[in-house]
Amino acid sequence: MGPLLERAQQGMPLFGTCAGMVLLAREIEDSAQLRLGLMDVTVRRNAFGRQVESFEADLLIPVLGEQPFRGVFIRAPYVTRVGPEVEVLCWLEDKAVLVRQGKNLAAAFHPELTGDLRLHRYFLTVVAGCKD
Repeated sequence: MGPLLERAQQGMPLFGTCAGMVLLAREIEDSAQLRLGLMDVTVRRNAFGRQVESFEADLLIPVLGEQPFRGVFIRAPYVTRVGPEVEVLCWLEDKAVLVRQGKNLAAAFHPELTGDLRLHRYFLTVVAGCKD
């Protein structure tokens, strides 16, 4: 964790998905789990239930356009509190499932399990500041 934290503090962008969202969080409800604490959010681990309660849902993510993004939620967390520097990019009902703070992005779902590359492109071009 030390080298990763050091690189992030030097400006390296991070994109955490599912457990990665938990690692990026400043606080984790009811847990003393090791974390990087780089995003001013509180998360609830396994918030949607156990493995057998995993699901998929169409998500509206305005920064990606009008077409829904298929979210794959596997024992997923969600954000229960956001700090003033955190932008919620997507809600599932009343639960924040995609957040951004500066160069860091965190998703409660697994975008890598779909063929839709829009969120990865958003991270690379907008958040990380890379050019196509």
